[in-house]
Amino acid sequence: MEKASYKRLKGSGQFRQRLVLATLSSTAVVIEDIRADDTSPGLRLHEVSLLRLLEKISDDCTVEINETGTKLRYKPGVVMGGKHLVHDCGLSRSIGYFLEPLIVLGIFGKKPLSIRLKGITNDPKDPSVDVFRMVTLHMLKHFGVPQEGLQFKIESRGAPPLGGGEVVLDLPIVHDSLKATTWVDEGMVKSIRGVTFSTRVSPQMGNRMVYAARGIFNRFIPDVHIFTDHRSGPSGGNSPGYGLSLVAETTTGCLISADSAVCYSHGDNMDAIEDSEEKPDLMPPEDVGVQAASMLLGEIEQGGVVDSTHQGLLFLLCALCPPDVSKVRVGKLTPYGIETLRHIRDFLGVKFVIKPEPITNTVTLKCVGCGMRNLSRKIA
Repeated sequence: MEKASYKRLKGSGQFRQRLVLATLSSTAVVIEDIRADDTSPGLRLHEVSLLRLLEKISDDCTVEINETGTKLRYKPGVVMGGKHLVHDCGLSRSIGYFLEPLIVLGIFGKKPLSIRLKGITNDPKDPSVDVFRMVTLHMLKHFGVPQEGLQFKIESRGAPPLGGGEVVLDLPIVHDSLKATTWVDEGMVKSIRGVTFSTRVSPQMGNRMVYAARGIFNRFIPDVHIFTDHRSGPSGGNSPGYGLSLVAETTTGCLISADSAVCYSHGDNMDAIEDSEEKPDLMPPEDVGVQAASMLLGEIEQGGVVDSTHQGLLFLLCALCPPDVSKVRVGKLTPYGIETLRHIRDFLGVKFVIKPEPITNTVTLKCVGCGMRNLSRKIA
């Protein structure tokens, strides 16, 4: 390929988005100066793992990384999908980091995707697999993604630093294109659902988190159900941890989520922790319950049809719709959401009309989709 046909980008920011948009728009990219000035320059382990995942689900995709890892040449192929795929996500980021790019690309594949992902299921950095199951997958139905064949199963949980979790994702394909949506009314909160997870700790941890979270919600709303998921043995992974994922459902069917998790950090040596009398103190489960509940109330207060972690995905799905107007309303724009809008403009040529609403402190966004069609699907 001649040099001119590569789109040149710099830095390590928004790495996932760049790869997803490059793949969807069939744009070959060169990313230079990836953490060039850092003490440990170049791509991180989870970024290399994401590239390997893209190679697994695509055909004819080429990835070239220079010796220092500071320059990447990526030429996307055709997203194939496929059955019985397995990918080890590693231990530097959780499975949640890989799921968002996977669903956006998977629905435009040639065949439905069925993949088993191994690694960390819940950590403080990325959205948990519970939020993905309860909220993210439900967003797809607003854009006309078929619900048959859409499944997500948490087979075992894994907390940092040693992971050990496994999930299985089954994803159908869009038969032609997504459908444009008008999704602006978030409604009023009618119920709160949640699930606690606890691995390799006392089963009481889950109940203590539930009790603390309910103590906050019961002042506002009677319909609160939080389930406990305690795992021991092989299905509990390799490290101790616990946390809480909460979802508020509104009268118009919007789902707003927040989650909190506690675990030992990547730097901690687990063998030393197991042997020593003095374990590093983890946040008490009561505080985790209060923290998750407060975060959820903060997300609800911001308004909008999705919470702040789902803004980027929402904008991306709107941009991939047919050439028709999509209109959505969100709370305060997050830095990630703003970067997503910039990348959508650069890769897909879709511009959003952004209109703040001072009374509700929310933002309405409108765009005409780029008309992404699933041309790689198998024609029956």
